[in-house]
Formats: sequence, structure tokens, C-alpha cells
Amino acid sequence: MTEYVQVSTATETKQQAIDLAGPAVQKKLAAGAQIIGPVTSVFWHLGEYGTGEEWQLLLKTTTDRYPDLEAHILEHHPWDNPELCAVPITMGAARCRQWIADSVTP
Repeated sequence: MTEYVQVSTATETKQQAIDLAGPAVQKKLAAGAQIIGPVTSVFWHLGEYGTGEEWQLLLKTTTDRYPDLEAHILEHHPWDNPELCAVPITMGAARCRQWIADSVTP
């Protein structure tokens, strides 16, 4: 059975998010992406507390395609150590799940 995940990361600018999302979808690493922002982030970074505006990037893929998507994001992300998380999609409409699987099949 295919398993599905929603992958999230953030960038400093909207264009950086587009630049990550476009090739990921074109290469069938992700079925689709949503770019949300700007959002306000509150965080610890290099031992210091901070806040800032970021653009949230959400991508849908399968667990089989996740390693390639992760490699793509880490290689092309403008930050040295970006937040990159995947959470399981435990439920979803059957046609949506099928769309994800069909869209990321190489």
C-alpha cells in the first residue's frame, strides 16, 4: 500500500519557494505544492532567539519518492540547514491519494 506525506519547508522569499517547488513538481518528486505567506516565524537559530517573515512551502508526495524530494530540497535550498519535515497523510479522499501516486510515478 502506498503511503503519503506532506513535506514542509520555508524560505526567505516567495521566489525562492517557487524556485524549489517548480522543479520538484516538474521532476515528479511532488504531486503539487502550495506556497503560503508571508508567515511569521518564531525560532531558535544558532543559539539565539529570533522572529522573522518566511514563505511556507507544502508539498505532497509518497514515502517512496520522499528521499529524492528531500535531496532536491537540500541541494537547492538557499539556507545551509533548512527546516524540512514530512508528516504522514493518514487519511484523505481516495481520488486525491491516487492523484498523488499517479503524479509522482517516474
